[in-house]
Amino acid sequence: EVQLVESGGRSVQAGGSLRLSCATSALKFDGLNIAWFRRVPGKDREAVGCTGFDGEFARETMADFALARFYVHANHNKMTFDLEMTALKPEDTAAYVCAAGSWRGGHTCPLIASAYDHWGQGTQVTVSS
Repeated sequence: EVQLVESGGRSVQAGGSLRLSCATSALKFDGLNIAWFRRVPGKDREAVGCTGFDGEFARETMADFALARFYVHANHNKMTFDLEMTALKPEDTAAYVCAAGSWRGGHTCPLIASAYDHWGQGTQVTVSS
């Protein structure tokens, strides 16, 4: 079982930037999809972005709201999966959660929660106006 531990969440002013990190117990990313989701009380869990590693290429997908503001980075040496967030808005306030699942083929990684079997506890990001 892949264990995931998020860090880096804190309070930040609107317009600011933040980098979250997801430390994984996986020995390698090959054969995995790794994703960031976010949770807001009273709302459905929302996908932020993911990277799928098929053994040859890394295939990345970002949610529409994250395009040009949020970026994902995989560090193969440290086995961390980071989420870099820029131009933060109050509506980005949420618990950000890292997830991992098996690569099952296709053109890219899925942005649906049911495709992921392993979940972290989350790290809270609060953006104030």
